[in-house]
Amino acid sequence: MLSLTPEALRALPRERKEVIAAILAEKQKRQSQRMFHTLFPDEDTIQPDGRIIHARHKYAKHMEFFRAGAEYRERCFLAANRVGKTVAGGYEVSAHLTGLYPDWWEGRRFDGPIRAWACGKTNESTRDVVQKALLGEITFEGQRKTVTGTGLLPGRLIGLPSWKQGVQDLVDTIKVRHVSGKWSTLGFKSYQQGRGAFEGTAQHVIWPDEECPIDVYGECLTRTATTNGLILLTFTPLEGLTQTVLAFMPNEDRPAEFERK
Repeated sequence: MLSLTPEALRALPRERKEVIAAILAEKQKRQSQRMFHTLFPDEDTIQPDGRIIHARHKYAKHMEFFRAGAEYRERCFLAANRVGKTVAGGYEVSAHLTGLYPDWWEGRRFDGPIRAWACGKTNESTRDVVQKALLGEITFEGQRKTVTGTGLLPGRLIGLPSWKQGVQDLVDTIKVRHVSGKWSTLGFKSYQQGRGAFEGTAQHVIWPDEECPIDVYGECLTRTATTNGLILLTFTPLEGLTQTVLAFMPNEDRPAEFERK
């Protein structure tokens, strides 16, 4: 039906054209919600929109970061801008929330649904960068505000979001369907909220995208202590040799005045 010639398509009654249009729209929607499944393939692939997705062997640092999770509870992807740090953090968080670990995955695995936080510097950057990377854009279904599901989390697995009060279009929490059939829970936090916002419930995974204050990082350690959970820091060290940066630097790379005694 979808291989009709233009002439045959024009000859169809309006009702048939509407059915075809609806099928094509649904196909496009489903393709747009599959980003997670397209990343880090065995070989370079070309997507329907013409984008090239490069093979995972070209992302050696990303693979090293993922593998390190099997051994280390705290990790930091410290790198320049525009090298895919947010993609690395968002991809791993998505794998843990859904349980959809690829065959090549050598990092940490959780056996069931998890609780996770994704964090940014301000409410706005959390919404515009971290939330968008995971959930896609804001949209409306009738009168109900929701997300498009075109981020790293597969759209078909995303539940209805709850929204933060006082911040336009920022998700507070959202459920994510796990392969077990149960639900994982994803929450969004910003350092702008202060250390107190990071107190409370235990978490299995916390992803601070952009450098967090050391007191917030301390709370993240506390939140993941009882679950033997993970902290995935991804950021560019724009503020120099801060306490957070130094905490992840080996002694031989530190300036002399910052060497561990």
